[in-house]
Amino acid sequence: MRKDTANWIALTDYDIETARHMLETGRYLYVVFLCHLSLEKILKAHVAEVTQSLPIKTHDLIYLVKTSRLELPESYLDFIGKINTASIPTRYPDDLQRSLKEYPKSVVKDYLNQTQEILQWLKQHSNLNA
Repeated sequence: MRKDTANWIALTDYDIETARHMLETGRYLYVVFLCHLSLEKILKAHVAEVTQSLPIKTHDLIYLVKTSRLELPESYLDFIGKINTASIPTRYPDDLQRSLKEYPKSVVKDYLNQTQEILQWLKQHSNLNA
């Protein structure tokens, strides 16, 4: 495993742990943001291993999935598309109060659970365990 790949994985773990803490403290927009960030970083780990080079600077999860040549289950792809779309309004909300209403605890908890499931699957993928 490349050194930068190991670092992407460590950053992934750090970000998802921070997302858990944000859920506990009620900072729900940051939970979604950090879920996106953790998926971005684990996907960059895959890109680094598959291409044997540093991934480009992007936040586009769909691009990273394609570049890593991963064949994810359809439900994972659906969620990645959903959180990819949620990334901008949670990162830069036009209306904070409206965004907070769109991402209550129940929704955010679901985002966190789905992210953790996908992260576990991605960490066990052969790209990272070759």
